[in-house]
Amino acid sequence: MIITTSICANYLPKAMVLAKSVKRTNPDAHFIVCLLEREIHPAALTCDAFDEVVLAKDLGFEQFDKFIFKHSIVEAATAVKGQLFVYMLNRYVEENQFVYLDPDIEVYDELVELKAALDEHAIVLTPHLCHPEDIMDAVMDNELSALQHGVFNLGFLAISRSEEAERFAAWWASRLSMFCYDDIPRGIFTDQKWIDLAPCYFDVYILKHPGYNVAPWNLSKRKLVYSNGYQVNGQKLRFFHYSGFDSGANEGMIRKYVPDLSNCVYNLRDNYVRQLEEADQSKLGRVEWSYDFFHSGEPIKRNSRIIFRDVPELPYRVENPFAESNDFFEKYVSVEMVARNVIQQGKKLLKRIINR
Repeated sequence: MIITTSICANYLPKAMVLAKSVKRTNPDAHFIVCLLEREIHPAALTCDAFDEVVLAKDLGFEQFDKFIFKHSIVEAATAVKGQLFVYMLNRYVEENQFVYLDPDIEVYDELVELKAALDEHAIVLTPHLCHPEDIMDAVMDNELSALQHGVFNLGFLAISRSEEAERFAAWWASRLSMFCYDDIPRGIFTDQKWIDLAPCYFDVYILKHPGYNVAPWNLSKRKLVYSNGYQVNGQKLRFFHYSGFDSGANEGMIRKYVPDLSNCVYNLRDNYVRQLEEADQSKLGRVEWSYDFFHSGEPIKRNSRIIFRDVPELPYRVENPFAESNDFFEKYVSVEMVARNVIQQGKKLLKRIINR
């Protein structure tokens, strides 16, 4: 089994905690880190739990700089996931099971049910929610959010080698290469919303074991206790997803759904925080993204990325967007808008003359 994650350098401490937990609980797994940086950060080479570190630009993308320029740091970390599966399928021909886990996950036990599911199915997903919510707050927090962001939690996705899995990986990589943005008004939420379509197109198994992808939002229905190990609704905890850790949303949601501060979830979280500190979170967590700057050193504005991706001819006219500047993109749109208005007005005038 190969387990992988995709990160920028500021998430190295989280990936280290994840990798060590994988090796502790599933020692036969091969762990790969996909790093979205121009070069491998030295800290990535110090973690013995990383079996391989591959740069995203080496996954097989065409015109990688044009691809990555379109994305914010969060969008970028998710946009490479489809191509990462394609890369693993092609590189590790002797391996049959491939698992993606978000870096802000810790694995607590052997993934027994997952291995069994992959023996029978091409694609395995876990939903955000497995039971209907009972109170309005939880409906608004969780069910409405799932409708907006996607019903499956893409902190986890697994495939087994097959023609079906290859078709899925190629389809997902294709869609993410074009439309992997945080743009809910247009029906897109990074890589996640696309997977709502996967059960319609492919052989997908939905793993509803309560111990997989436990997260702050689903603690409303997943009751975590410690009794001969960590248990969730009477079954073993396999992994916990500490999503929203940096923003503080993680702690806020846990406190909302588990107000009892003596609950073992707080022990889990405290231990997770300690491991991050040991992995130098305070320093590495502040590392700047190397794709956040033009070659000149000028920080790239969000609007420049949006202009580049939304003006259809720009990727064909610009050889390397990182060689340009914010001023270039802002002026380009202004000039183009003026030119288009002139052309449109000219067409209207010509039409009136012809129709006289």
